[in-house]
Amino acid sequence: MKLKRHLLTGSLLLLLVACTTNPFTGKQTLALVPNSQILPMAFQQYDQFLSENKVITGTNDANRINNVGQKIATASERWLNANGYQGYLNEYQWEYSLVEDDAVNAWCMPGGKIVFYTGILPIANTEARIAAVMGHEVAHALANHGQQRMSAGQIQQLGAVAGNVALANDPEYQAIFNTAYGVGTTVGVMMPFSRNHETEADRIGLILMAMAGYDPAEAAVLWQRMQDQGGPAPPEFLSTHPSSTTRINNILSWVEESKAEARKFGVTTFKK
Repeated sequence: MKLKRHLLTGSLLLLLVACTTNPFTGKQTLALVPNSQILPMAFQQYDQFLSENKVITGTNDANRINNVGQKIATASERWLNANGYQGYLNEYQWEYSLVEDDAVNAWCMPGGKIVFYTGILPIANTEARIAAVMGHEVAHALANHGQQRMSAGQIQQLGAVAGNVALANDPEYQAIFNTAYGVGTTVGVMMPFSRNHETEADRIGLILMAMAGYDPAEAAVLWQRMQDQGGPAPPEFLSTHPSSTTRINNILSWVEESKAEARKFGVTTFKK
């Protein structure tokens, strides 16, 4: 009984002290693993990934990825500085790589390390649509979504340990708990958590692409193209991502506010 109390008390104290502020939403977010640990690991993993894959350089596509990436990074810094977050990007090491791979994907590691796969270029077939992808991926890094996912995973593991300790004398109920806990926390907590991050990155990404001079409405076109070329998708509640329809509707509802935010920074034209 004493061990259970210690576990609960320790968990609550950990949650109280291990939080940070999302600069784009103002909300407190989980930060059990500090960026001082995450970023060096991310940079090392990124370098290892590039060494094991074919990186394309010097082509029009590679140059376009780099140019759009720099514009999004500049927009990020302008927004953060204007909103009281000077120095927020000091530890970032921006890098934009085009990698030969048929996967329709792109990603950004914590600290600004970005990869575009060649497989996404037929869908993101204009500079503005590349900016939509780039803005979304950069938004994940800026909002520390990787840090939050790692923290949530640790809490999920801590809950499993606490449950198993509490049921240590009843192996039958312990097995039932493990099954129910695994499914329940994945479908009921972790997947919605991930979908929320995707939605948040969509909204932040629209602001960044608009500030970089691109029409945020092109993000809806991008997702329509994704939907048209993709196969059957699982129900939204069983996915880590919102459905394409949900994303498109959200994006269209945010287009004007994204342009309005960009206009505060003197951006008045938006490239399609």
